[in-house]
Amino acid sequence: MFQSIIDEVTAPVFLPLEILALRLGGAVLFCGLIGFEREAHKRSAGLRTHMLVGLAAAVYCILMLELMSRGSSYSDGARYDPIRVIEAVTAGVAFLAAGMIVFSQGKVRGLTTGASLWLAASVGLACGLGLWVVALFVTVTAIVIIWLVGNAERRVHGDRDTDSG
Repeated sequence: MFQSIIDEVTAPVFLPLEILALRLGGAVLFCGLIGFEREAHKRSAGLRTHMLVGLAAAVYCILMLELMSRGSSYSDGARYDPIRVIEAVTAGVAFLAAGMIVFSQGKVRGLTTGASLWLAASVGLACGLGLWVVALFVTVTAIVIIWLVGNAERRVHGDRDTDSG
């Protein structure tokens, strides 16, 4: 009885543990950088939320890779479609991000935060798949857009709050 439990917990995984740790840690770090800017502007979805969204997306990718590596060991002739994982993450986070958008007093609020959550999921997917160049490039580009372009918008529009996020 105990041996079957030990075998279950220590079963080998497709990716080496150091690669798993790197991919999950990378998702947390990159998405945390995006979330830090939202946190600095006291937005409702900040550092922790972005980190969790990216981490979850990376986990879904890793689970998909693990299932695909096991082939048909779970069921007879089951076919796996890896695109379905990306579609599910995209749809799920889009639903979460849509909840961030509010129309109040004639203003739309939360658009930038919602978009950054959706983007964090894509960074998490890239990390989970080991696409490091994509994850890094998207993270840097996101920070430039959110921070630098946001600052430029505030300068152009003066002191009034122009951040829709």
